[in-house]
Amino acid sequence: MNQIRIIGLLITDRIKEAGRTQKALTKYAHVIKSRLGFHEVTEDVCSRAGVIILQIAGNIAECEKLEKELEQIGGLELQRMVFVV
Repeated sequence: MNQIRIIGLLITDRIKEAGRTQKALTKYAHVIKSRLGFHEVTEDVCSRAGVIILQIAGNIAECEKLEKELEQIGGLELQRMVFVV
């Protein structure tokens, strides 16, 4: 039985939390299969909030370590989806 694991991250203050978030994502890059990030941008302003969607794969223990580390970052909300195929 295979799993497709998706993590959604809402970062409420990108400027404040970007460094810690990026550090965790770099540390666990070996389990991140796909990454999509976006935030609202206009001609006048760049939103402080942002969303990152990750597809993670590989060693389940490493995936869980990534999730736990991300959950420790203030200003970051984590949601999970797991599909069994």
